Amino acid sequence: MSTPDSGETAPTFTATVGTSDHESFELKDYLGDGPVVLAFFPGAFTPPCTNEMVALQDELDRFESAGATVFGVSADSPFSQGAFREEHGLEFDLVSDTNREAISAYGQEIDIPDLGLYGVANRAVFVLDDDGEIAYSWVADDPTTEPPYDELLAAVEAV
Repeated sequence: MSTPDSGETAPTFTATVGTSDHESFELKDYLGDGPVVLAFFPGAFTPPCTNEMVALQDELDRFESAGATVFGVSADSPFSQGAFREEHGLEFDLVSDTNREAISAYGQEIDIPDLGLYGVANRAVFVLDDDGEIAYSWVADDPTTEPPYDELLAAVEAV
């Protein structure tokens, strides 16, 4: 699928929260309660992904002050994500999209053959408004590139 653009209705999806409880996650349950940030990333414990998730954690107070809920989304197992969250003190949920429903719906499926990764998420960030429309999107040309955090925060604060 192609990447949805700003102003389009965001694809909804069901996945699992990356904790030992394997809680079910449904995007629609979070729409209407302030901006939702979906930060797709290729893989837990890789340096660029760790940098990005830690950067989002460092700015979590600003996201929450704007009423936003932040989610990291990857194809990693809930076990891997749970360990990743714990190791890096992440206070926002990571969504385990092992069936690649969200990754595919947002047009973010990539392969990184040098690392033996196939069908993982490209690095991308989407901000959804209360109506479930995409208010902001950023997609990496190279999965090692981190998003423009100031621009992302400004977009969240503008929703």
